[in-house]
Amino acid sequence: MKQNKITLKQFQLEVLKDFQTICESREASLVGRKEVLTGKAKFGIFGDGKELAQIAMAKTFQHGDFRSGYYRDQTFMMAIGELSLDSFFYQLYSETDLTKEPASGGRQMNNHFSTRSLNSQGEWNDLTQQYNSASDISPTASQMPRLLGLGHASKIYRNYLLQNNKSKFSINGDEIAYGTIGNASTSEGIFFETVNAAGVLQIPVIISIWDDGWGISVPSKYQTTKEDISQILKGFQRTQKKDGIQIYTVNGWDYKELCKTYFEASKLCRQHHIPVIIHVKEMTQPQGHSTSGSHERYKTTDELNWEKEFDCVKKMKEWMIDENIATNETLKKIEQDAKEKVKEAQKRTWNNYLKTLNEEKEELLSLLNKNNSNNTINSIANELKTTNNPNRKLLISSTKEIIRNIKYNNIQIPEIYQWLLKTKEKYQKLYSSHLYSESAHSVKNQDLTNIKKAIYSNEPKMVDGRIILRDNFDALLQKHPELIIFGEDSGKIGDVNQGLEGLQAKYGEVRVFDTGIREATIIGQGIGLAMRGLRPIAEIQYLDYLLYAIQILSDDLATLQYRTVGGQKAPLIIRTRGHRLEGIWHSGSPMGGIINLLRGINILVPRNMIKAAGFYNHLLKKDEPALVIECLNGYRLKENKPENLGEYETEIGVVEIINHGTDITIVTYGSCCRIALAASKRLEKFNIYIEIIDVQSLIPFDIDHSILKSIKKTNRVIFLDEDVSGGGTAYMMQKVLEEQDAYNYLDSKPVTISSNEHRPAYGDDGDYFSKSNIDQVIDKCYDLMSESKPNKYPTLY
Repeated sequence: MKQNKITLKQFQLEVLKDFQTICESREASLVGRKEVLTGKAKFGIFGDGKELAQIAMAKTFQHGDFRSGYYRDQTFMMAIGELSLDSFFYQLYSETDLTKEPASGGRQMNNHFSTRSLNSQGEWNDLTQQYNSASDISPTASQMPRLLGLGHASKIYRNYLLQNNKSKFSINGDEIAYGTIGNASTSEGIFFETVNAAGVLQIPVIISIWDDGWGISVPSKYQTTKEDISQILKGFQRTQKKDGIQIYTVNGWDYKELCKTYFEASKLCRQHHIPVIIHVKEMTQPQGHSTSGSHERYKTTDELNWEKEFDCVKKMKEWMIDENIATNETLKKIEQDAKEKVKEAQKRTWNNYLKTLNEEKEELLSLLNKNNSNNTINSIANELKTTNNPNRKLLISSTKEIIRNIKYNNIQIPEIYQWLLKTKEKYQKLYSSHLYSESAHSVKNQDLTNIKKAIYSNEPKMVDGRIILRDNFDALLQKHPELIIFGEDSGKIGDVNQGLEGLQAKYGEVRVFDTGIREATIIGQGIGLAMRGLRPIAEIQYLDYLLYAIQILSDDLATLQYRTVGGQKAPLIIRTRGHRLEGIWHSGSPMGGIINLLRGINILVPRNMIKAAGFYNHLLKKDEPALVIECLNGYRLKENKPENLGEYETEIGVVEIINHGTDITIVTYGSCCRIALAASKRLEKFNIYIEIIDVQSLIPFDIDHSILKSIKKTNRVIFLDEDVSGGGTAYMMQKVLEEQDAYNYLDSKPVTISSNEHRPAYGDDGDYFSKSNIDQVIDKCYDLMSESKPNKYPTLY
C-alpha cells in the first residue's frame, strides 16, 4: 500500500478508525468467551492482546495477497473487511449457512478464517481482485509449509508465466504471502524448515511472530533458546553480500513503530521479493490461551499486572491522548459504542441461529402432533417443545427413538419415516459434502466412455519404463505452461530414477527444479502453488519419506475442500515411488496409514509406468489432489511405448482384469500384480486358474463394482499386497465384502496375503522372508482349492 500524503485530520480519522476496530475485536473476544462458558458454544479461542500489530499488518495487505495464519488473527480479518461481527459469532455457534459463515460453514471452530477462492461451481474467482486468506488449520505451525508455495507462486508468475500480463492469479508477481504464527509454535520443526526454504528461494513472504511469551501454560524459557526467537534466527539475516531474510523486531503495543515496520517490510518484500520476519514482542493474552482454562493458574501476580499495564488497547489510548489525537472522553465513547455494537451482533446472530433450528424443530413437531395417539410420541414431542436450544442431533435421535418404539408396537406412520430420510439427507450434505471436488472437473465426473486410450504402433517399441515417464512429462510440460515439477534430485539429474532426465535443461529451473531435503515443505510448497492457480507435481523421493509430510497432507491438503465447503482447492499431484526395494528404509508400504489418514486425496497405485503416465495425464484435467505411487522396481522394466504420450488417460477408480480365471479372484495392485501373475502361471500346472484384478486406485475404489462380478464367477477371493496385515488388504476386503456385498457369493472364507509386522530385512532373503511373495500366493491359492476339493488337491507339504 502506498503511503500517500494525508492531512492531519485524515490521519486522526484513520487512527480513530483503527482504534474502533481494535475495540470491537477486543469486545468480541470477551463476549465470545462468555458465550462458551454459558454453553451456547462448544469452545473458544480468540485474538485478544494481538490487535494492534494486526491493524498495522492490514494496512499493507493488498488485493491478490494471501494470508496463511492461525487462530489469533480476527482483528486483521476485521480490518481488511473479510470478517464481520455477525460472521465472527456465527462461526462460534457453528452456523452451517455459508451466507452467514462463509469461512467453513460451521465445520471449523471459531477464529479459523478463509476467503472464497472459488465460485459456487468450483471455478476460480479472480484472486487479484480480492483479499485472500488460505483456510486456517489448528495444528501448530502447520500454516507455515503452504506459505512457502503461496509466496513462491509470485516469483514464478513474475519471472516466467505472466511477463507483465494479468491473470486471475497474479499481477506481475507483486503479491505477498503473509504468514502469522505464535512464538511457542516456532519451536516446531516445520517452522524452521519453512524459514530456511524461504531464505533459499528468496520469495515474497512476511512472517509475523506474535510473541506473548507463552505456549498455553509453558513460558518461553522452556520453548526457545535465549527466550527470543529473533535472536536464534539472526543467522538468517541478509547482508550486502549474502541473500537471506530481513528480520525486524517491534513491540506489540507500539502503534507508530508497528505501522512504520510493516510499511518498510512490505515495500522491501513486494518490490524485491525478499523474505521478511517481523518478531512482534511484548504482546499479551488478557484471557489466557482459550476457554479451556484460566491463565491465573500459571501466571504470577507480577506477570498478570505487567500484562494489564502493557495491554495494547491501553497503550494505544495513552499514545493518542499524549499526541493530542483524541480526548479521553472521545476514546471512552468509542469503547462504549464497541461494546454495544458487539452485544447487538451477538444477540442478532444467536437469535437468527436459533430461529433456523426452531423452524426445523417445529416442522417435526407439527408432524408428531398429527400422530399423537402414541405415548412415546407424545412424551418425546413434549420434551422437544420445552427445549430452548435445540440441535439437529436431538431432532434425528428423537425421531429414531419414535420409529423404534412404533415399530415395536407394529404401528406404521409413513410421514415420520419420510421426514427422517429427507432430513438425514439434508443434514448429511450440510456436514459431509465436499470431501472431494464437486465441480465439473472432479474425478467422479470423469467421462469413462470418452477416456483416451493408449495408442501403439504396429511394431512394438519396447523401452525402459522410465523413458515412458520422461517423454510423457516432456509432452505435459509443453502442453501445460502452468505445470511445475519439483522435489529432491528432480531437477539437474532428472530424479533418482531418471524419469525427468533432461527436462530441466529443456524447460528451465523455474519449471523443473531441485529442493532441499524437506518433505513437509515440499508438500506445503505444492499446496500453496496449487492454491494460486499453478499445477504443481511435488516429488517425494520414496514412499517411506512421505511420513515426514503425512501431517501436512492429512491436516491441510486432504481437508481443504471439506473444511471450506468447496470454497478453496489445491489440485496438487504428489509423485513418489515405493514397494519391493530391499531393506528397512526404502521398501516400506505404509498403505493402511496412507489410506486412513489421507481421505480427501486420490490414492493411485499404477502397476507400471504406462499406467502411471496415464494417471498424470488424467489428473491434469481434474481439480483434486492425488498421490501417485510408482513401482520402485519398474523403471528399468521394458514396456511398449504409446504413440500418444501426454494425451491418453488411465481411468481413476476403475479396476482392470489382467488375467482371466475361473477358480479364485486375486485383488491386488502395484508391484504385487507381477507377483500374482507369476504365481498364476505356476498354478495353471495344477489346473487352478486365477483371475487377477489390478485395482489401480485405492481411493476411489472400484467405482463400478467389477470385483463383485468376478467373485460371482469364482466364489473365492484373496486380497494381496505388501502392507502389514490389517492394512491395505483389510481396506480392500471391507470395500468388497461389505460395501459390494460380495460375501453372499463366497464358498470359502476370504483370505489376505500381506507382509510381516516388521520392516523388511536387507537383501534377497530379507525380502523373501519379510514380504508377501510368489510362494505365499501359490500356497494360499492351492490351500483354498484343497479345502473345497481335497481329493483333487491333496495337501502339498
